[in-house]
Amino acid sequence: MKLETIDYRSPDAAAQFVQSLRDTGFGVLSNHPIQQSLVEAIYKDWYEFFQSGAKEEFRFNPETQDGFFPADVSETAKGHSVKDIKEYYHVYPWGRIPESLRANILAYYDHANQLAAELLSWVEAHSPDEVKALFTEPLPNMIDGSHKTLLRVLHYPPMKGDEEPGAIRAAAHEDINLLTVLPAANEPGLQVKAKDGTWLDVPSDFGNIIINIGDMLQEASGGYFPSTSHRVINPEGMDKTKSRISLPLFLHPRPDVVLSERYTADSYLMERLRELGVI
Repeated sequence: MKLETIDYRSPDAAAQFVQSLRDTGFGVLSNHPIQQSLVEAIYKDWYEFFQSGAKEEFRFNPETQDGFFPADVSETAKGHSVKDIKEYYHVYPWGRIPESLRANILAYYDHANQLAAELLSWVEAHSPDEVKALFTEPLPNMIDGSHKTLLRVLHYPPMKGDEEPGAIRAAAHEDINLLTVLPAANEPGLQVKAKDGTWLDVPSDFGNIIINIGDMLQEASGGYFPSTSHRVINPEGMDKTKSRISLPLFLHPRPDVVLSERYTADSYLMERLRELGVI
């Protein structure tokens, strides 16, 4: 089994995309509306930012969770004890952003949110009636006016050879949110766990957009859409001395959105952040 790339312009793109999400938890789109030149500029500019001392001036605020997170406070994936080898910057429109980086990153934030809203409408349109009935409001409405959607600029530093045993760039995990939107990174390494337990390479052709289901959509759909485990490895033969930049948008509902009888979006998020050791 392999993940197939779907042409966004295809007449049956929506049906293909939702079926891919259903089968694997992932969908990969080519010829989508997000400009590749904008993504390239962001990769270049933020790589330079992570190489500079300026990042320390934007060290994260523990209360608001915006800003720069150094490697020594990086996340530990649920069920793991070793921190991932990465540093990152949390971008919210209301948060602190280096002025020279603001215009491009906020333009991308807006474009990615618009695409994500369209993809949520695809998901709802191609869900069975019994699954649609579980949604407490239309899926695109859940993100309307949300201030929780997070754009994370990730930097996986070069490997030095003295990393703690068991450490990889990002251990197997599931995302918390509704959908994650990710431009194909400047290096391969993203894998998704198939239903038979094997790991599938996610197509990394630069210019594609990778989308995966988060736990909140799994919860809201009564498990119909699976939140699939994924990880970032160092592929065989890859130059481990190179950095890797990644730009995931984690699409979050408004805090008051009711996901299920058990959770609101806020109660679900707080539970998972505690499990991650973030709060």
